Amino acid sequence: MQLRSRWIALGALALGVTAALWYWLDDDPVPVTLATVDRGRIERTVANTRAGTVKACQRARIAPATGGQIERLAAREGDHVTAGQLLLEIWNHDLAAQLKLAEREHVSAVARADEACVLADVAEREAARLVRLRKQGVVSEENYDRAAADASARRAGCRAAQAAIGVGEAQIDVTRAALERTILRAPFSGIVAEVNGEVGEFVTPSPVGIPTPPTIDLIQTGCAYVSAPIDEVDAAGVRVGMPARVTLDAYPGRPFVGRVRRTAPYVVEVEKQARTVDVEVEFTDPGDTADLLIGYSADIEVVLDTREDRLRVPTEALLEGKRVLVLDGGTLAGRDVQIGLANWQFTEVTDGVERGERVVLSVAREGVRDGASAVPDETAQAATARP
Repeated sequence: MQLRSRWIALGALALGVTAALWYWLDDDPVPVTLATVDRGRIERTVANTRAGTVKACQRARIAPATGGQIERLAAREGDHVTAGQLLLEIWNHDLAAQLKLAEREHVSAVARADEACVLADVAEREAARLVRLRKQGVVSEENYDRAAADASARRAGCRAAQAAIGVGEAQIDVTRAALERTILRAPFSGIVAEVNGEVGEFVTPSPVGIPTPPTIDLIQTGCAYVSAPIDEVDAAGVRVGMPARVTLDAYPGRPFVGRVRRTAPYVVEVEKQARTVDVEVEFTDPGDTADLLIGYSADIEVVLDTREDRLRVPTEALLEGKRVLVLDGGTLAGRDVQIGLANWQFTEVTDGVERGERVVLSVAREGVRDGASAVPDETAQAATARP
């Protein structure tokens, strides 16, 4: 009897321990982060697959068209320059002397042409006078023929002298063009970002196919855009003029408004399994680019479609199979939902939940499952609707 009583007591103790463990481990409500189902804007967007780059609308890495020794460096790094302003000049005294010689020869050619044409006019008047005298029988035909030939020759000499003026003008243009090749001017207004060279050093143009550092790197100010790669599948729906948002690591929490200005007409094959299309987004507010540095890393999000006043849930609340967990009277209940437009932030729900219900965001937390007891996690409640 004593042995039997002992076994009964041990069984009762085991049942009590099991009940206690079941109470503490299974019935303890799980704290969950919740978001309220509400109505608002839904957007369908696509974003870049790798970080994009802020670029200037115009940027020129320029060098003189001809090699030589730097005689004058008129711009330094950080200088603001205007279009046409002198940046650099190569030693060109020989070309300057050739230009002066060509100009002097042109002056001389003009004077010779004036002389030849005046003599031609005189010869033609003399020939005309002999024509009248010949009719009166005063001048022989031989004298008249000689005068007429002389007038024709001098008129030809006048035309040759005038043609020489054109040749001289062309020679001036050729020499001036050669001289201009030794002078580097700003092709547009901007800021000098980099200068590679000093007075007295030699510079040479880049050989074909062999990139070399530019003599001067000029960047346009006040105009910038972002170029970023988008997956080839997503890029198919992107069109010029679509609204977009730009985010920069340098300005966290500050989105910039923009619009698509260009999509590349080809696919980049840098990675065979991740082919992309470069998309350019310009800033709609010129004031946004005032403090941006060219070369900043940036991300873009292109808005393909927008719908207002739609029932929505945070996208992170969705489980596989288009389900959400709803907190209903202290118990988590799984719901199948029908979804519409979606992005990384919100997803449109057309059926399965109602406005005001609370869905679980912390779906990966241990113990969060259909039928589990749960309570709101007051220390980590997420913000819900945004306009």
